[in-house]
Amino acid sequence: MTPDQPTAPPRRADAERNRDKILAAARAAFAEPGAQVSMAEVSRRAGVGMATLYRNFPGRRELLEALYVDEVDAVCEAAGTVDGATPGATFAAWLHRFFAFFISKHDIASELLAQTDGDDPVFSENRARVLAAGRPLLAAAQEAREIREDLTLEQMCDMVIAIAAIHGDPDYVEPILRAALDGLRPAGDGAPA
Repeated sequence: MTPDQPTAPPRRADAERNRDKILAAARAAFAEPGAQVSMAEVSRRAGVGMATLYRNFPGRRELLEALYVDEVDAVCEAAGTVDGATPGATFAAWLHRFFAFFISKHDIASELLAQTDGDDPVFSENRARVLAAGRPLLAAAQEAREIREDLTLEQMCDMVIAIAAIHGDPDYVEPILRAALDGLRPAGDGAPA
Protein backbone atom coordinates (compact mmCIF):
# COMPACT_ATOMS: atom_id res chain seq x y z
CA MET A 1 0.00 0.00 0.00
CA THR A 2 1.33 3.45 -0.86
CA PRO A 3 1.03 6.42 1.51
CA ASP A 4 -1.58 7.95 -0.83
CA GLN A 5 -3.94 4.97 -0.61
CA PRO A 6 -6.64 5.12 2.04
CA THR A 7 -6.63 2.35 4.60
CA ALA A 8 -9.62 0.08 4.88
CA PRO A 9 -11.92 0.98 7.73
CA PRO A 10 -11.76 -1.39 10.67
CA ARG A 11 -14.34 -4.18 10.64
CA ARG A 12 -17.27 -3.90 12.99
CA ALA A 13 -17.26 -6.44 15.82
CA ASP A 14 -20.35 -8.22 14.47
CA ALA A 15 -18.84 -8.36 10.97
CA GLU A 16 -15.66 -9.85 12.41
CA ARG A 17 -17.71 -12.43 14.35
CA ASN A 18 -19.57 -13.39 11.16
CA ARG A 19 -16.29 -13.79 9.28
CA ASP A 20 -14.92 -15.98 12.06
CA LYS A 21 -18.11 -18.10 12.08
CA ILE A 22 -17.87 -18.57 8.32
CA LEU A 23 -14.21 -19.61 8.51
CA ALA A 24 -14.89 -22.01 11.40
CA ALA A 25 -17.81 -23.61 9.55
CA ALA A 26 -15.82 -23.89 6.32
CA ARG A 27 -12.79 -25.30 8.15
CA ALA A 28 -14.96 -28.01 9.75
CA ALA A 29 -16.76 -28.79 6.49
CA PHE A 30 -13.56 -29.11 4.45
CA ALA A 31 -11.99 -31.31 7.14
CA GLU A 32 -14.58 -34.02 6.52
CA PRO A 33 -13.22 -36.82 4.33
CA GLY A 34 -14.32 -36.52 0.70
CA ALA A 35 -16.25 -33.33 1.40
CA GLN A 36 -17.79 -31.55 -1.59
CA VAL A 37 -18.67 -28.33 0.18
CA SER A 38 -20.78 -25.68 -1.54
CA MET A 39 -20.94 -22.04 -0.56
CA ALA A 40 -24.59 -22.60 0.41
CA GLU A 41 -23.51 -25.39 2.78
CA VAL A 42 -20.91 -23.11 4.39
CA SER A 43 -23.57 -20.42 4.80
CA ARG A 44 -25.97 -22.90 6.39
CA ARG A 45 -23.36 -24.30 8.78
CA ALA A 46 -22.19 -20.84 9.79
CA GLY A 47 -25.74 -19.67 10.43
CA VAL A 48 -25.36 -16.62 8.18
CA GLY A 49 -27.17 -15.56 5.03
CA MET A 50 -25.67 -15.92 1.58
CA ALA A 51 -25.30 -12.13 1.33
CA THR A 52 -23.16 -12.13 4.48
CA LEU A 53 -21.08 -14.99 3.15
CA TYR A 54 -20.47 -13.26 -0.19
CA ARG A 55 -19.82 -9.90 1.48
CA ASN A 56 -16.95 -11.56 3.33
CA PHE A 57 -15.82 -13.91 0.57
CA PRO A 58 -16.92 -12.88 -2.94
CA GLY A 59 -16.25 -16.38 -4.24
CA ARG A 60 -15.13 -19.87 -3.35
CA ARG A 61 -11.51 -19.07 -4.20
CA GLU A 62 -11.40 -16.20 -1.68
CA LEU A 63 -12.82 -18.48 1.01
CA LEU A 64 -10.28 -21.22 0.25
CA GLU A 65 -7.44 -18.69 0.26
CA ALA A 66 -8.55 -17.34 3.65
CA LEU A 67 -8.63 -20.87 5.10
CA TYR A 68 -5.20 -21.61 3.65
CA VAL A 69 -3.65 -18.35 4.91
CA ASP A 70 -5.15 -18.84 8.40
CA GLU A 71 -3.44 -22.22 8.66
CA VAL A 72 -0.15 -20.81 7.36
CA ASP A 73 -0.44 -18.14 10.08
CA ALA A 74 -0.80 -20.93 12.67
CA VAL A 75 2.28 -22.77 11.35
CA CYS A 76 4.31 -19.55 11.45
CA GLU A 77 3.10 -18.73 14.96
CA ALA A 78 3.92 -22.28 16.07
CA ALA A 79 7.58 -21.62 15.26
CA GLY A 80 7.62 -19.21 18.18
CA THR A 81 5.66 -21.38 20.58
CA VAL A 82 6.72 -25.02 20.07
CA ASP A 83 9.01 -26.17 22.79
CA GLY A 84 11.18 -29.21 23.04
CA ALA A 85 13.77 -30.33 25.53
CA THR A 86 16.48 -29.40 23.01
CA PRO A 87 16.72 -27.25 19.87
CA GLY A 88 16.53 -30.44 17.77
CA ALA A 89 13.36 -31.55 19.55
CA THR A 90 11.85 -28.09 19.08
CA PHE A 91 12.60 -28.19 15.36
CA ALA A 92 11.15 -31.72 15.07
CA ALA A 93 7.99 -30.56 16.90
CA TRP A 94 7.63 -27.70 14.43
CA LEU A 95 8.04 -30.11 11.49
CA HIS A 96 5.27 -32.23 13.05
CA ARG A 97 3.07 -29.09 13.12
CA PHE A 98 3.94 -28.43 9.48
CA PHE A 99 3.02 -32.05 8.66
CA ALA A 100 -0.37 -31.65 10.39
CA PHE A 101 -0.95 -28.40 8.48
CA PHE A 102 -0.17 -30.02 5.16
CA ILE A 103 -2.44 -33.00 5.78
CA SER A 104 -5.33 -30.82 6.93
CA LYS A 105 -5.03 -28.41 4.01
CA HIS A 106 -4.23 -30.88 1.24
CA ASP A 107 -7.75 -30.79 -0.26
CA ILE A 108 -7.95 -26.99 -0.04
CA ALA A 109 -4.52 -26.57 -1.64
CA SER A 110 -5.44 -29.06 -4.36
CA GLU A 111 -8.60 -27.14 -5.19
CA LEU A 112 -6.71 -23.84 -5.23
CA LEU A 113 -4.06 -25.35 -7.51
CA ALA A 114 -6.81 -26.53 -9.87
CA GLN A 115 -7.87 -22.88 -10.25
CA THR A 116 -4.35 -21.51 -10.69
CA ASP A 117 -0.75 -22.70 -10.79
CA GLY A 118 1.95 -23.22 -8.20
CA ASP A 119 3.46 -19.80 -8.96
CA ASP A 120 0.37 -18.02 -7.64
CA PRO A 121 1.34 -15.56 -4.86
CA VAL A 122 -0.97 -17.32 -2.40
CA PHE A 123 1.43 -20.28 -2.56
CA SER A 124 4.79 -18.61 -3.15
CA GLU A 125 4.35 -15.89 -0.53
CA ASN A 126 3.02 -18.27 2.09
CA ARG A 127 5.75 -20.84 1.41
CA ALA A 128 8.28 -18.05 1.95
CA ARG A 129 6.58 -17.18 5.25
CA VAL A 130 6.71 -20.79 6.44
CA LEU A 131 10.37 -21.10 5.52
CA ALA A 132 11.21 -17.81 7.24
CA ALA A 133 9.47 -19.03 10.39
CA GLY A 134 11.32 -22.36 10.41
CA ARG A 135 14.81 -21.07 9.61
CA PRO A 136 15.68 -19.87 13.15
CA LEU A 137 14.57 -23.22 14.59
CA LEU A 138 16.69 -25.13 12.10
CA ALA A 139 19.68 -22.83 12.66
CA ALA A 140 19.48 -23.36 16.43
CA ALA A 141 19.20 -27.13 16.02
CA GLN A 142 22.13 -27.24 13.60
CA GLU A 143 24.22 -24.98 15.82
CA ALA A 144 23.55 -27.41 18.69
CA ARG A 145 24.63 -30.20 16.29
CA GLU A 146 21.29 -31.97 16.76
CA ILE A 147 20.19 -31.75 13.10
CA ARG A 148 22.41 -32.63 10.15
CA GLU A 149 23.74 -29.76 8.06
CA ASP A 150 23.73 -31.31 4.59
CA LEU A 151 20.01 -30.66 3.95
CA THR A 152 18.28 -27.34 3.51
CA LEU A 153 15.02 -26.40 5.18
CA GLU A 154 13.37 -26.54 1.75
CA GLN A 155 14.49 -30.15 1.34
CA MET A 156 13.25 -31.06 4.81
CA CYS A 157 9.86 -29.45 4.20
CA ASP A 158 9.60 -31.19 0.81
CA MET A 159 10.32 -34.50 2.57
CA VAL A 160 7.52 -33.83 5.06
CA ILE A 161 5.16 -32.88 2.20
CA ALA A 162 6.02 -36.11 0.36
CA ILE A 163 5.28 -38.16 3.48
CA ALA A 164 2.00 -36.27 4.00
CA ALA A 165 0.97 -37.29 0.47
CA ILE A 166 1.19 -41.00 1.35
CA HIS A 167 -2.25 -42.59 1.43
CA GLY A 168 -3.02 -44.31 4.69
CA ASP A 169 -4.40 -43.70 8.13
CA PRO A 170 -2.30 -41.92 10.79
CA ASP A 171 -1.15 -45.25 12.30
CA TYR A 172 0.42 -46.08 8.96
CA VAL A 173 1.93 -42.66 8.09
CA GLU A 174 3.14 -41.47 11.51
CA PRO A 175 5.93 -44.10 11.85
CA ILE A 176 7.20 -43.10 8.40
CA LEU A 177 7.38 -39.47 9.52
CA ARG A 178 9.16 -40.44 12.75
CA ALA A 179 11.73 -42.49 10.81
CA ALA A 180 12.36 -39.58 8.42
CA LEU A 181 12.76 -37.12 11.29
CA ASP A 182 15.13 -39.54 13.04
CA GLY A 183 17.16 -39.46 9.83
CA LEU A 184 17.71 -35.72 10.28
CA ARG A 185 20.00 -36.40 13.21
CA PRO A 186 23.74 -36.20 12.50
CA ALA A 187 25.50 -39.47 11.68
CA GLY A 188 26.39 -41.44 14.79
CA ASP A 189 23.58 -39.98 16.92
CA GLY A 190 21.24 -42.89 17.53
CA ALA A 191 18.76 -40.94 19.66
CA PRO A 192 15.32 -40.55 18.07
CA ALA A 193 14.23 -37.07 17.03
